[in-house]
Amino acid sequence: MDTENNKRLKTDDIKEIELASLLQQLIELRRDMVVYASERLEDYKECYPDNTYSASAWNLALYLALRRHDLRNLQSELSSKGLSSLGHAESHILHTINNVIRLLSLTLQTQTASTPNNIPTVDYHQGILKLKNNSSQLFGDPSGKRNVRILVTLPSHAATDYDFVKSLLEAGMNCARINCAHDSKPQWKAMIANVRKAETELGISCKIHMDLAGHKIRTGALHNSIKKNSISVSAGEKIVFSRKAQACEKAVKGDTPEQSTAVTLACTCPAIFDFIEPGEAVWIDDGKIGTIIESADADKAVLRITHVGPKGGRIKADKGLNFPETELKLPALSEKDLKDLDFVAKNADMVGFSFVQSLQDMHQLVNELNNRDAKQLPIIAKIETRRAVKKLPEILLGSIGRHVLGVMIARGDLAVELGGERMAEVQEELLWICEAAHVPVIWATQVLESLAKKGLASRPELTDAAMGERAECVMLNKGPYIQDAVRSLADILSRMEAHQQKKRAQLRALSWWRL
Repeated sequence: MDTENNKRLKTDDIKEIELASLLQQLIELRRDMVVYASERLEDYKECYPDNTYSASAWNLALYLALRRHDLRNLQSELSSKGLSSLGHAESHILHTINNVIRLLSLTLQTQTASTPNNIPTVDYHQGILKLKNNSSQLFGDPSGKRNVRILVTLPSHAATDYDFVKSLLEAGMNCARINCAHDSKPQWKAMIANVRKAETELGISCKIHMDLAGHKIRTGALHNSIKKNSISVSAGEKIVFSRKAQACEKAVKGDTPEQSTAVTLACTCPAIFDFIEPGEAVWIDDGKIGTIIESADADKAVLRITHVGPKGGRIKADKGLNFPETELKLPALSEKDLKDLDFVAKNADMVGFSFVQSLQDMHQLVNELNNRDAKQLPIIAKIETRRAVKKLPEILLGSIGRHVLGVMIARGDLAVELGGERMAEVQEELLWICEAAHVPVIWATQVLESLAKKGLASRPELTDAAMGERAECVMLNKGPYIQDAVRSLADILSRMEAHQQKKRAQLRALSWWRL
């Protein structure tokens, strides 16, 4: 009997030691978080003249401090004791850590110091409510039981086809996107008029989202002599990327090297030649063709093709160019953006900021909105470059609490900039960071693309659409079957909402047996 009691006492002693160790780790972690967050927010004191940082800014800074550490072992230990693993606490991180510390302290019958009073603590319900309210400010109130909104890019004929626009609202569209890179102001005005008319007729709210075009960095037109609307290229081939070329030209094979010329690639934005350097990558046409710069001067660069399909590739006109390793120091807003902003400021419910890359870029747009008496117009920061990913915490910390803000994860450009495998990981991190800032996210690029364009969705697309439930809004691009895509997405999101909230699983009763 004494032996059993001794074993029990030893086991209890071990458990107490383990709990005490966990408590000490959490106290030290919290102390580190508070110091780091305080120092980091100091970098943005000019953005907050009264030195009063918003609760969301504090929560984000604390979350960034936490995520500097590898917490996997600590999480396992916490879970094994029936405590929060901190894995779903993005919107209320300090509150969660305080609660775990409090529970451990009560169990061990000890007292611990609390956090400084000047740090606003967001609790579980407040974190969810802040994100919910911010989403409503941007996208309007949710439709029925579905909280995730649907944003649809309007095609040109939305300016003249009222019934088409009305059908989108009936299918479940909550926000209409106008891409300022296409169409014209009269067409934009007609699109908006059709949306407003459908809103009134159906009694359904629909916000107008207008995307600024940004700098047009694309391949130039093809030379008139090219008849197949593309230029064939192969792996290892060298092409000349020319600042002065007016059009893309195919290679010419002469009898001698001197009589031969390489493929010439023209660009719609000559200014990029001021920034590119040898050794940097250039991707063409959404990453279909990968090249590396072998040499460069003020007028041209020689590119060697490093990535292309087994049958080669084809260079076409007006296709995107990506420079993931180059710091393109272009103005945040192009001349076209500034002209379009006059219209956007008066007619849109939110403005999409293409290729924003820093807090300074955000300040420039805010100043331009102020100049147009549109200070309160919400901004959607489109994260579509490697630099924007790195600068996202800076963009958020200097903006939240001061301006209505959302973030679009432009997965297409990010896949080219980061690589598909890395993008799959980064898109998760962006979702977590934005949740910590209580900033709504738009999940964008190629969602149900096959369904919208061809009338039939692929199986991976359906799974991808379901993953969009973790954002606050999902964007669909245009296509002849877009109404079907909207209806399908609305159905998927409504179903998934019963099972998932952000990255937290919801334990609704299973229903597989009803199949």
